[in-house]
Amino acid sequence: MLTEYKTVAGYGEDYIVIERSRFIGYAQRVTTEEEAVAFIAMIKKKHWDATHNCSAFVIGENDQIQRSSDDGEPSGTAGKPILECIKKNGVKDTAVVVTRYFGGIKLGAGGLVRAYTAGTVTALKAAKIVIHTLHQTISVSVDYTWWGKVENELRVGEYRVSGTDFTDKVTAHVLIPEGEQDAFVARFTDLTNGQAQISLGEKEYVEVPVEAVGDEQEEA
Repeated sequence: MLTEYKTVAGYGEDYIVIERSRFIGYAQRVTTEEEAVAFIAMIKKKHWDATHNCSAFVIGENDQIQRSSDDGEPSGTAGKPILECIKKNGVKDTAVVVTRYFGGIKLGAGGLVRAYTAGTVTALKAAKIVIHTLHQTISVSVDYTWWGKVENELRVGEYRVSGTDFTDKVTAHVLIPEGEQDAFVARFTDLTNGQAQISLGEKEYVEVPVEAVGDEQEEA
C-alpha cells in the first residue's frame, strides 16, 4: 500500500469561457476502468449536443491504467493535455471530461491545449483534491484509574481518535500515521507504566484536503 497519494474528493463540475467557446470541466473519483468509462458515457449523454466531449483518466496505485480521447478535436490537442494535467497534479483514480460548446472562434492547436488544460484545472478545483495518508489503527485499553491520564495525552498530543469503548475497561481506538506506530506504543506503554493493553488493528487511509491546484499549473 502507498504511504500516501492524492485523488479528488468526489464529483465536481465548473466551466470557463475562452474566445466565446464554453468549456465545462467534470471530474470524478473512479477506482476501475469500468467506472471511468461509465462516467464519461454519462457526461456524453448529458451533453449529446456538445461540439466535443474530451476525456482522460488515471487509475491504479502505479497509474497503470491511463486513457484519453480527443473526441474529434485535432490529435493531441485535448485528450492528452487533460491526461497530462491530471498527472501533473499527481492525482490518482480520477476521470476528467471537458465538454466544449464551440463559440465560433478557432483557437489553433496551442490554444486548444491551453483551453483543455484550463478546463481540467477547473474540474479538479471543483472536485477538490485530497491526500490519502495511510494510518494504522491502534487500540489502547486501560483500567478506569488510568483513563484520565491517557485521555489527556491523546488530547494534548492531538491524536486522531476514531472511537472509544467503555466496558470493564476503557479502550481508545487511535489512527496513527504509518511509520509512527512504534513511537506511539512506546509512549503509551511508558505513560501507563506498562499497564495498557495495546494492539494493532487494520490499516486505512485518512483523507485530508490539500490546497487546490494553482494558476501556474493552469498556465502549463
